[in-house]
Amino acid sequence: MNLKILLIAVTFITALYNVNAQISKAEIVATGLTCSMCSNAINKQLKSLTEVDSVVIDLNTNTFVVHLKKEAMISPRVLKEKVEKAGFFVGSMIVTMNFDNTDISENIKVEKEGIALVIIDSKSKVLHGETKAKIMDKGYVTQKEYKKLTKSLSKIPSYLDGNEDDYHIKIN
Repeated sequence: MNLKILLIAVTFITALYNVNAQISKAEIVATGLTCSMCSNAINKQLKSLTEVDSVVIDLNTNTFVVHLKKEAMISPRVLKEKVEKAGFFVGSMIVTMNFDNTDISENIKVEKEGIALVIIDSKSKVLHGETKAKIMDKGYVTQKEYKKLTKSLSKIPSYLDGNEDDYHIKIN
């Protein structure tokens, strides 16, 4: 009897976990592209992910808008690794996430469906609905921007730690 209840509970929790995608969309600006074949290589890598519904490419800005499936659970690192596997780098990544009345303030850490988000450069406010957040960590911004950020964000110890499980975000 207890096993049956446990199985029902696990099924219910899993269903709830998959109802809201942690990231619904990612806007990735890739660097190092020189031709349309370069963008094609990134496009193929991103589309190889089962979580990806579609990819829209803007060749003028080297931007890849990755739309994720509704039930998708993916971290920004997986997207970054796919761009790097194609032989390029991420110059910028903005993710769209759904928040449900989440209080934020400067240097606060928020757990969002398996992802640790550290809020930087933001005033105290309550997030609700779809919200865009720019990832400000090394590998998600250009090297030049990262050098500037290192100086200005040295007051946030977790930023300099380089923990890949913490994503430092700026709310747009």
